[in-house]
Parts: sequence; C-alpha cells; structure tokens
Amino acid sequence: MRRVEVVPPDPTWPEAFAAESQQISVALGENVVAIHHIGSTTIPNIYAKPVIDLLAEVIDLAQVDECNADMADLGYAAMGEFGIAGRRFFRRDNEKGLRTHHVHVFAAGSEQVARHLAFRDYMTAHPADAQRYSDLKQKLAQAHAADIEAYMDGKDKFVKEMDQKAADWRRSHPQ
Repeated sequence: MRRVEVVPPDPTWPEAFAAESQQISVALGENVVAIHHIGSTTIPNIYAKPVIDLLAEVIDLAQVDECNADMADLGYAAMGEFGIAGRRFFRRDNEKGLRTHHVHVFAAGSEQVARHLAFRDYMTAHPADAQRYSDLKQKLAQAHAADIEAYMDGKDKFVKEMDQKAADWRRSHPQ
C-alpha cells in the first residue's frame, strides 16, 4: 500500500522534470512532438505529492508500445491505458519503492492534452484556487494517509470543478 504524502513545494521539481524529459524523449524517439510538465509539481507555492508528472505528445500512439523496453531501461513500468482510453501510462519508483515519476502519453492534439495543460495553466494563473487545492490535498493526505483511493476520491469533485473553470478560461484566453 502506498502512503499518501504531500510535501511543500520543492524548487528542484522543474529541474527534475527537465532532466527526465530529455531521457523520455530519447526513449520514445522521433515520435515525440512535445513533453510537458503537468500536475501539482508545476503549480507555484502549493503542496504536492513528490511525483513528477510528464505528459508526452506523440505522432503515433501505437508506436509507443514498441518503446516499452526502452522505458523499462529507464526504470518505468508500462501500464497500458491504465483507465484512460487513448493514453499510455508509465510509472517509476525509486530504490526504496517510492513513486517518483509518471509519464502520460497521448496523441498530439488529444483532448486529454488540452485538459491537462489548461488545468496547469489555470491553476498557475489563479493562485487562490491553487491554494484551495493545496489545502484540500493536505487535509485529504492527513485523513487518508494509508488510502490512495480515498485521497483521489476526495479530490475528484474539486478537480472536475477546476477542469471546467480551466476549460472556460482557456476558451476566453486563447494562446
């Protein structure tokens, strides 16, 4: 059972993403269009699980399956779609068995890519909502330290609300 832990923001998270994204890019090869840092470790000044989430956009999702051995060489376990159609998901633990990285791979232009980036950008641009998220995560981690499912369930309503706000905000603030 994984322990649920959220920690204060760590200024090394962007560097950890940058280093890992280079390795992921090599493992996935020329199929990669872009690799983005997503998740709570991208949002300034909030508590987060100390797991770096990377989102890779690729030309051909089917080709990703051919890279599972290369990802395994980097320490990643291939999890297939893992509950989200049109995704390839990889996770990596450190030598102590603690989760350190997630890689979410989607076809370029996927609605899932837009959703993840909108959430990240919205939360960065709206620190009051980001702080509410941070507070909720701390409360849930305390209440459900030994139950990752309960922690995730506790975030679900808030995340869906923020996803909607982020989508509306993105439509009114095109890039």
